[in-house]
Amino acid sequence: MLIHETELWEKGVIHIAGIDEVGRGCLFGDVVAASVILPPALKIEGINDSKKLTPKKREQLFEIINKEAIAIGIGRIDVRTIDEVNIKQAARLAMKQAVLAMNIQPEALLVDAEKIDLPIEQKSLIKGDEISQSIAAASIIAKVTRDRLCEMWDDLYPDYGIKQHKGYATKYHREQIQLLGPSPLHRKSFLGNILQGSLFE
Repeated sequence: MLIHETELWEKGVIHIAGIDEVGRGCLFGDVVAASVILPPALKIEGINDSKKLTPKKREQLFEIINKEAIAIGIGRIDVRTIDEVNIKQAARLAMKQAVLAMNIQPEALLVDAEKIDLPIEQKSLIKGDEISQSIAAASIIAKVTRDRLCEMWDDLYPDYGIKQHKGYATKYHREQIQLLGPSPLHRKSFLGNILQGSLFE
């Protein structure tokens, strides 16, 4: 999990940011990204791709990462922008926001399967959250942050079950959209097939 970080540390690069996003495939809510700089040579036991961890383990690691990190930044792109620019561009914008939000700007970026529009040395890693501790840390920060937002959104729109499925296209979620129509936080550009033939098309 530290191979790519070690290559940069050995070149004298200290502030390496791992970057990842969550919520790309959701029907509802913001896409959220995180950027995390961890201290050189720090090893966090149990860290992995956030999707492979239990909610309890994610919360535990979230606290450890927040305590140990040199810097953390969060980026959020809202539903309106997602519908305007498409989800791929929105995810990139969220990642860029996350980097710019840090109080220490990184010397190099390790990015999960993306390229960010910033003049900083960067490496795009396929399944980066499985092979880079820095990206895995960003994945956990982004996931826990978005899950907490989902709990807040569930209070605003309780009929869609957002707290349970986090905005993904479960059967229940699709049925509720067809029954009630989309809320203001649903991504209209994602709902074509779901709304086809319904009163809310």
